[in-house]
Amino acid sequence: MHSNSSSNKQTHLVGLIGLLCLAWLLQGCSQPSNVETALDKGILHFGLGAEPQHLDPHLATSVAAHNILSALLEGLVSEHPKTLKPVPGVAHRWEQSKDGKTYIFYLRKDAHWSNGDPLTAHDFVYSFRRILNPNLGAQYASMLHPLKNARLYHEGKKTWEEAKVGAVATDDYILEITLEHSIPYFLELLNHYSWFPVHRPTLEKFEAFEKMGTPWTKPGNFVGNGPFRLINHQINSVISVGKNEHYWDASSVQLKGIRFYPIEAVDTEERAYRAGFLHLTQSVSADRIDFLKEKYPKELHFEPYLGTYFYRFNLKSPPFDDLRVRQAFSLAINRQRLVDKVLKGGQSPANTFTPPGTGGFYPKPQFLYDPQKAKQLLDSYLSEKGLERLPPVELTYNTSEGHKKVAEALHGMWKEALGVEIRLLNMEWKVFLSTVSKGEFSLARAGWIGDYVDPHTFLHMWRSGEGLNMTGWANAPYDQALKLGETSNSEKERWENFQKCEDLLAMEFPVLPLYFYVHLTLRHPTVRGWHPTLLDHHPYKHVYLSKEESP
Repeated sequence: MHSNSSSNKQTHLVGLIGLLCLAWLLQGCSQPSNVETALDKGILHFGLGAEPQHLDPHLATSVAAHNILSALLEGLVSEHPKTLKPVPGVAHRWEQSKDGKTYIFYLRKDAHWSNGDPLTAHDFVYSFRRILNPNLGAQYASMLHPLKNARLYHEGKKTWEEAKVGAVATDDYILEITLEHSIPYFLELLNHYSWFPVHRPTLEKFEAFEKMGTPWTKPGNFVGNGPFRLINHQINSVISVGKNEHYWDASSVQLKGIRFYPIEAVDTEERAYRAGFLHLTQSVSADRIDFLKEKYPKELHFEPYLGTYFYRFNLKSPPFDDLRVRQAFSLAINRQRLVDKVLKGGQSPANTFTPPGTGGFYPKPQFLYDPQKAKQLLDSYLSEKGLERLPPVELTYNTSEGHKKVAEALHGMWKEALGVEIRLLNMEWKVFLSTVSKGEFSLARAGWIGDYVDPHTFLHMWRSGEGLNMTGWANAPYDQALKLGETSNSEKERWENFQKCEDLLAMEFPVLPLYFYVHLTLRHPTVRGWHPTLLDHHPYKHVYLSKEESP
């Protein structure tokens, strides 16, 4: 889905202190904790990790944003809570043409916005038009490029009307979508927040159609169509949502509300959990796994997670404008040692960018460990440049003990194999995202969680000019292989072309894959309807609290 802050652990000091004090006061005064009162109040207390950069579905790019937006908004389809297979959402049914390129969605006439306004097919057309608007600058706009002629509009070559983009409301409650080519995962794609609708009167009121940073997403202004509505948002403290009585399936929603806490320090999050302040944590520190296994054997969960932890090189910035240096940095990393000795949570070393088995695709392992070759490559570069050693290299990451430990481990490997000094530069999550998107980095930490279970969700990022690329890398053969993989109806041809993409990533090294995720969390036994899923999606209308322990 999206970039993963993983344990995006930098928070506003006041928010952290307030949270800790509250948790300790609850304990010290022997008053009921959040978890104890939640059963009567019907409130789920959720450790969010990072403060989301945006609550605008067309500008959001993070897991934290997804966790909130999926409570506030709903797309044409929804997800089965166990399998994540598409199930009816705003559309109660749909039809697909034989060639797989045209879908007709029939919208519910009882679907409404949280202010009571009817939700229509025109709202979806307006929303698609907005995210593709070139003046908005949405990083995720390419998610809608499968729409016929969407790129002509997004690239500013034609107006929406001139391009005849393949999204047409043929009736207030009938939406016809035409694709450039058939896509086997198209319905799954619709569960990404970039496809979610926005409330036109609200956006027009705040002149937000092509502007970032307008107050339309603030409490009191935000109008959504999901099972919950936005009640409160205190930056770096709490985001509160309450049940939306105008939601078409409100009778199925058992929770009365959710409190999302952007607790960015993983140790603080654990203490909040142990104090009964949280039902769920976003992550667990590697140093605490053995203790938590013994203390909370039924509450510590190791679950599959479709994601890759990696570093981005800035190919426009020396020394990483030279392939030899990028290759040397990769070859000097012992990924197996990293997961065994530093991470310790069941992660696996990433010798490819796409996690093996994604949608049935098993890329050939290529990012290997060869410190001798790494040294030869770097020496060749240094000799050509007339240098004795590399100047110190700056590694940028969003503040987190986990990210720091990984960075320090890699620093040790690079120093041992290459004699390179690394300067670690940590930043609060929003500042980090802004810095990387502007290209103001040399080497930067990153994480990517799949938006759907297909290799395309990992490989499309490195297309030339893609908003999520941010490495400065552009490669025409890669673009061609990706396009062939996108458009082919043959799985064999798709896998062959996606393998070409993997081959080119391993030849050019715009990125440095490190390991594949496992999701480690603490979850209280009273949380029910929360099932392990590969994308870590948990449709909230199926979640509830019960005194009976979950199996």
